[in-house]
Amino acid sequence: MVWIAIPSVCMAQAAPSNPPTTVSAGQDGFIIQSGRGDFRLQIGLLLQADGRFAFSDTDDQVIDTFVFRRLRPYLRGRFARRFEFYFNPDFAGGDLVVQDAYVDTVFAPAFRVRAGKGKTPFGMERLQSASNLLFIGRALSSALVPNRDIGIQVLGDISGGVVSYLAGVMNGVPDGGSGDIDNNDGKDVSGRLVVRPFIRHAASRLHGLGVAISASAGPQSGYLALPVFRTPSLQQIFFVYAATSAADGTRTRYSPQLFYFHKSFGGWADYVHTNTPIAKNGVRDEISHDGWQVAGSWVLTGEAATDAPAGIRPRRPFDFEGGLGTFQVAVRYHALQVDEEALTLEFASPSSSREAQAWTVGLNWYLTVNFRYTFNFERTVFDGDPNGPRKAEDGFVFRTQVNF
Repeated sequence: MVWIAIPSVCMAQAAPSNPPTTVSAGQDGFIIQSGRGDFRLQIGLLLQADGRFAFSDTDDQVIDTFVFRRLRPYLRGRFARRFEFYFNPDFAGGDLVVQDAYVDTVFAPAFRVRAGKGKTPFGMERLQSASNLLFIGRALSSALVPNRDIGIQVLGDISGGVVSYLAGVMNGVPDGGSGDIDNNDGKDVSGRLVVRPFIRHAASRLHGLGVAISASAGPQSGYLALPVFRTPSLQQIFFVYAATSAADGTRTRYSPQLFYFHKSFGGWADYVHTNTPIAKNGVRDEISHDGWQVAGSWVLTGEAATDAPAGIRPRRPFDFEGGLGTFQVAVRYHALQVDEEALTLEFASPSSSREAQAWTVGLNWYLTVNFRYTFNFERTVFDGDPNGPRKAEDGFVFRTQVNF
């Protein structure tokens, strides 16, 4: 028997190394990300420079002007995989306003918790990214929808987005308003439920169909809880409450919504109703406002219409060798109607209008993913009489937008 000695070989297994951190710059901004993606920082900017001009302004009520509508550098990021943050200041108008500042704890795609300042979970157009608005100004119905507020929210997508939900407890802001602090003890409970029944059927013509419902309620008090209504394009005030009026009870809102996107077509409709008990000099009554809109668009160059934050992506970005970018036309009708009792009971300023009806036509030219021109003409008629005490407003507004 022959024994053969085989020396033992010890092979040390090399410890796996972490993938290197990456730094990139592109259409989505400047990004620093850890190798495994657990930590990420994205830096970007939204700049909207507008020109606002009024036609037939014989009373010189409107100042034609160039203005920064939005000037927002932002930070978006993630840390320790499960935590995300968003910080979005705005320097437009020469003042610093913190639009968004919140932290999300992501337990699953179907459940995340958000704490801080962000958009109130209510409405439809108000929740769309400002960088991807179809028109320069949101519709009159959005003047009844709360904007940004501070509180705690839960949100998520179920079954791949077939159902989405948002719900939160917020300080409570006026219709169309934002706030950083509360001026009373009342808090608003808000929520929105979205159903996209065919979103998982990519070949279906109904793939882009969705319906939604929003609602909110909460006790509010004081003059600061009352709204001011402006025209979307030229930002002219047409309704304001008297300084001695005050909210005095539970404010409720609801809004059904419908949207549909198919190939180059995109459109939506919404209705918003608000009701607030208001008191003045011993007189108290429930005051309701109603707003609605119908909007549609068509991408002339064939790209898919979308309301996603990424926006429309041109197939042939503009260059000097034949690329023209993407062209989109849009039209909408929208209106806001104030409760007649607000005027007859003298809750409102005597110069206020009770109703505004408007139609808007627009052209969007997407030169690249990050650069866009928008042109809007909007006519607003007050109280059904274009030659009444408040003359009809004819406004032309154009925008240069940079977004990355």
